Amino acid sequence: MADGWIILDKPSGITSRAAGTRVARMFGARTFGHVGTLDPMASGVLPIAIGAATRMIPFVEDARPSIKEYLFSVQFGTETDTLDITGAQTVRTDIIPTTDAVINALGQFIGDTEQTPPMYSAVHIDGRRAYELARRGMAAQMPARRVHIDALKLISCNDNLWTFCVRCGRGTYIRALARDIAAACGTVATVSMIRRTETIGYDVKNAVKLDFLENLVNNGADFSKYLEPTDFGLGDIPVLNLDDKSAKLYKNGGFVATNGANGLQRVYSDSKFIGIGIICDNVLRPKRTIK
Repeated sequence: MADGWIILDKPSGITSRAAGTRVARMFGARTFGHVGTLDPMASGVLPIAIGAATRMIPFVEDARPSIKEYLFSVQFGTETDTLDITGAQTVRTDIIPTTDAVINALGQFIGDTEQTPPMYSAVHIDGRRAYELARRGMAAQMPARRVHIDALKLISCNDNLWTFCVRCGRGTYIRALARDIAAACGTVATVSMIRRTETIGYDVKNAVKLDFLENLVNNGADFSKYLEPTDFGLGDIPVLNLDDKSAKLYKNGGFVATNGANGLQRVYSDSKFIGIGIICDNVLRPKRTIK
């Protein structure tokens, strides 16, 4: 069974989970996970952990830059229940904003703002996913959350297809951002395209396409070079090397005396990654172990 990371360019039309399942199957992995979720209609960079690398997901999320970048396109004058073109139309208007009105509206979204997630989202409401309630036609009050946007600009406008680029923090919903831009211009909008071009420091230019990987598998070609190691993406977490005796103790959940600085450590034995530990008062304690 393989362990490691695939930096995938997820295609539009499938869920993030379905993409992860297909990747895991190619590498014979029983478990997988991914950093961040893309809507089924969205495409772009999706880091997928398989096997033992799934245990590193929380640490990769904390160690890497939190900023994400998206390209997205909207059509003004119509709104759907999902806020994208996969949903059923709920509102229609003839109000199409001017380019100046749109550009002038963008500034109010820069920095920390309050955003209400779409009803069709994975937000938990009373222990249930919001999209589950929406599919059942059940009304629920969506709580607003604070999100951060570093940059937002209009890229192009052609025949009421407006394309934007946004750099934002975790938890920002692009469909909700499009809704709010439209509201600031006195109209409604629906999203027709979302493409994530960067997430936690990984650029889509360096991601591998799902169909390309599957073609390699189907043709018996070597695709293992696209599998990054389990400790890939752990950023600036300091490295601590253990001798064989200490490594055995650590992997069995034991504490190891050390002179390292307090904080998280990437733990190795003979250059082999064996987990993430934390040093407190000269004692290394296991956080996640890789056996």
